[in-house]
Amino acid sequence: MGNAMLIAAITISIVMVTTWVISLIVKNASIVDIVWGAGFAITAVVLAVSVDGNSGRQILLAIMVGVWGMRLALYLAKRNIGHGEDWRYKAMRKKKGSKFGLISLVTVFGLQGVLMWTVSLPVMFGNADKSPGVGPISVMGILVWIVGFGFESTGDAQLAKFKKEPANAGKVMDKGLWSLTRHPNYFGDACLWWGIGIVGAETGSGVIGFIGPVVMTFFLLKVSGVPMLERSLHKRRVGYDEYVARTSGFLPRPPKKI
Repeated sequence: MGNAMLIAAITISIVMVTTWVISLIVKNASIVDIVWGAGFAITAVVLAVSVDGNSGRQILLAIMVGVWGMRLALYLAKRNIGHGEDWRYKAMRKKKGSKFGLISLVTVFGLQGVLMWTVSLPVMFGNADKSPGVGPISVMGILVWIVGFGFESTGDAQLAKFKKEPANAGKVMDKGLWSLTRHPNYFGDACLWWGIGIVGAETGSGVIGFIGPVVMTFFLLKVSGVPMLERSLHKRRVGYDEYVARTSGFLPRPPKKI
């Protein structure tokens, strides 16, 4: 297990330091958002080919993490490239001045690297144990992953289509999955990582890997996901307060009648 942890740490360090260097060259720290998903995918593949474990589970985890990570990376690349640096990093760059480059290595790229390693714990545990093989627990994890991936990818697609219509500028997206939860993409993200955690837990010792989805869910709910986005949307979207009153903040449910 220690070998898997070390390999993951080295892989993630290389990915994040390389991304940081590129961000200095292009003067855009936002690229870290695109690399977030891709970094998980790269780590899962590296673990699958370099750790001695159950090949069936290794391939399964590489596919689950790889499909999620690369879809997210491509989606964010399509959405973000050509639109300049995200306002969060612009504000930090303005505040830190000439020190931003070095500070961002720790507070942006380093922090996300640590989170990536922590969330990837179920992948490490799932790769590091040869037995048991892929069984009913993994099937359960796959089903949970499918639900999560469906919510995230469908929610992103519905929102992207909504934003393409000029008439929707400044309006609240409350159709499709967005009528069931204000954050179908975040719910899906958390859900699919719980699915990955379940697959990793089939090894027995892999239950420790549930630390990963717990951390992912916590950050989505309490730190960088829902709270940060909602503070912004309350200011930018007409009717958002009414939307909040009738729509679940995370777990999907039919909207309330108000």
